[in-house]
Amino acid sequence: MRGGVLDQLSGFDVRGYVIVSAILLIFLISALTTLGVRARYRRIAADLMEKSGVVPFESSLLRQIVEEVSERARVSLGGPPNVQAIIEHNFQQHLRGALLGERFVRSSTGLVIILGLVGTFYGLSMSIGKLVKLLSADSGTVDITQALTVGLTDTLSGMSVAFTSSLAGIAAAIVLTLLSVLLNVASARTSLMLQIETYLDRLLSAEPGLQPAAGAPALAATQEARVLAALMQNFGQSVTQLDGTVTRFESALSSFAATTRDFREFNLHLKDNVQRMSLSFADLSEVLKAQAAQRRQP
Repeated sequence: MRGGVLDQLSGFDVRGYVIVSAILLIFLISALTTLGVRARYRRIAADLMEKSGVVPFESSLLRQIVEEVSERARVSLGGPPNVQAIIEHNFQQHLRGALLGERFVRSSTGLVIILGLVGTFYGLSMSIGKLVKLLSADSGTVDITQALTVGLTDTLSGMSVAFTSSLAGIAAAIVLTLLSVLLNVASARTSLMLQIETYLDRLLSAEPGLQPAAGAPALAATQEARVLAALMQNFGQSVTQLDGTVTRFESALSSFAATTRDFREFNLHLKDNVQRMSLSFADLSEVLKAQAAQRRQP
């Protein structure tokens, strides 16, 4: 078995070695990163479980979180601080390397599979190229059998690259998936954040000095009442201005109605005057016709 694998590797070219080496390197980095991140979360959790109350922690992350929560609790006027947001912010600030390792571990499984497929397509393309070159070569009839044997052997080396890289990628992906199931770094981080949040809740409830001042809610309610009163006053002024605008609009409508009435009366008078002028022109026309008829008679 060992000799078979070594024989297959002996047929690789430089690119084949690079692809398989990249798969193995990503596998080792992902496995070591998983163990390292889990160990770091475990140390922080152990430091948290060994302490009780406001005491200095060995972890700078825990010290920063406790100090920030304590400070926010002393100056808070509307209630306890947002512990979850403080924890997430400090995780982003102090554990950037661990979070980057989590993202790499999540992506490593798909990455080794992709590299295995790259090796497969590279090996197949190399085999097809060698086969085309073999078939298009002009060899003598005496050595044709030997030439075909050597050429096919050289062509199958590309197939070895293809299937070996695919096997390496799939095997690495299987092992990384099992490690992700057994040593899930995201689950460990979530569990650590819940432990820290539970510890801070107990700390806020047990330490009177960390509770918000007794008069803080009443002061906040008084400030809200003042703001509400100012808003109601502004709303009353707006309503008064709107009432004046509506009154002016009604007056404009009344003026428009009176103007329209006068214009209608003017139209009626104009119609009567036109009818009278029409009758006068008709009478004048009759008179002119009668005079013209009299002049025509001898």
